[in-house]
Order: sequence, then C-alpha cells, then structure tokens
Amino acid sequence: MENFAAPARPIVAEMIASASAEPGRAVAFQGAPGANSHIAVREAFADALPLPCFSFEDAIDAVKEGRADRAMIPIENSLHGRVADIHFLLPESGLAITGEHFLPIRYGLMATGGIAQVREAMSHPQALGQCRHWLKARGIAPVAYPDTAGAAAVVAEMADPAIAALAPPGAAALYGLNLLESDFADAEHNMTRFVVLAREGQEPPLGPVMTTFIFEVKNVPAALYKALGGFATNGVNMTKLESYQRGASFAATEFYADIVGGPGDPAIDRALEELKFHSKWMRVLGTYPQARERP
Repeated sequence: MENFAAPARPIVAEMIASASAEPGRAVAFQGAPGANSHIAVREAFADALPLPCFSFEDAIDAVKEGRADRAMIPIENSLHGRVADIHFLLPESGLAITGEHFLPIRYGLMATGGIAQVREAMSHPQALGQCRHWLKARGIAPVAYPDTAGAAAVVAEMADPAIAALAPPGAAALYGLNLLESDFADAEHNMTRFVVLAREGQEPPLGPVMTTFIFEVKNVPAALYKALGGFATNGVNMTKLESYQRGASFAATEFYADIVGGPGDPAIDRALEELKFHSKWMRVLGTYPQARERP
C-alpha cells in the first residue's frame, strides 16, 4: 500500500479491509481507486468488492493467494494496442480467463490550479498515448506514471499547479482536484478490453463464447502457415493473433490468439488438433462468454 501516493492510501486501506473481510467477493485490479480498471470492475460485477493493487503482478498474486476471487486486467486498447503483457503474466500465473469486459475510455484533465497554469500532464503511458494529439494541441507535455488515478493522487500530493493528471473524470473528486477538462480522447471509439482471471477455469458456457490460447510453432519453414491452416479450412474466426518474444532469442515464435467459439465444436476441435500437430506446445487459457459480438 505504501507504493500509492498519500492521498490514495486511506481509500486503498478501506477497500483492502473490505475485501479482506469477504475475499469471495473481492475482484483485484491494477491501479489506485478511480482508475479505469476500478470502473470496469464496478461495471462488470455489481456486487464486487474492488481490491486495488499497485501492479498487474500484485493483482494476479491476490487471486493466486486467495485474497481475491478474481482479477480484472486490461489487455488491449482500440487506439494504443496492447496494455498488459498478458502473454507473460498469464502462463506463469496458472490462472484461467473466465470472462471479458469492454469499457469506453474517456479522460479528464485535473489539477490543483487552473488550466492556464498547466504545463505537464502525468498519467499511464497508455492514457498519454490515447490523448497525445489532444495534449500536443494544448502545449501540454506528457509525463509517464504507472497508473491514471494514481497520477491524480500524486498531483494532489505535489500541489504544483503546473502539473496536472490525465485520469478518469471521477478521480478529481476522489483526490480533491479541480476538473479542468472532461470527456475527451483522441478518438470517439476509444475502448479497452479487459479479461477476468480466476484460479479455476469453467465449463464452456452456453451462448457465444471466445477461446484464448498460446502456442509455439516448430522451427521449420512455413511453420505458422501450417499451424493456422486448420482454422481457415474449418471456417473458424480468429479475431486476434500476436507474436511475442520470450528471453533474448529475438525469434518471434510464440503466439497469443483469440478465436470465436470453443472446444466441443467439431470445427474448432479439428483446428486445435491441427495446431497441436504443427506446434511445439499449445495451451488454452480459457473459454468464456463473449461480452461483444464478433462478426
């Protein structure tokens, strides 16, 4: 808790105490109270006790250690791409993806003074990237910080009118800041996708589902083409495919993928079997209900 700025600590302490009393209702998130992840938890789980954690690793550990029943982690943004390195965090955690949630993202500029005094805006690099044109047009320099709402708490603690925070508008009231501008981003469609993580997976639910998996292709020519061929021939819609590097090999041979549907569907079973044949290994991270329909 000491990693949070002083204005956030009493709120964090109260939320931790509530979650500790009923860990079965606790949902861990990364960031200070008022962050987008906090908002996503409240939207997705009306009865949840949000548990603030300073880092993504801390949020995952809270689930692994039983201090929270689930965690909600942002993984991608429509404007700025990948958020958390879920590719590394999830396989090492042993947790399973059990759900997803989409949150429209809008920001506020908040400070201890007025807008004419603001020279810098502090926020998470993702937020700064999603508002870089807005900030540049106003001559405000970006300053990176690990969290949006956490930046608001830091700005309140610093009490320097030249330094503002870029955070969800509600963070201004939480930390006693002046809300100078509100409801903005570089694009109206700014949206972040979150995944829900739990200690155990679930039986494939009824209705439209998504399946997320990771795999490593064999070191042979056209390995990826062969590994993915079964999805094309079986008519399986792959909505996401990202390569990532592990270690210092500089060989992008591991991949993270989302597909529409789940095991038990004959077409998907055939595609996954073909993938396994052409891969060194493959691991399903979860099959879960769609929060938004995919074409």
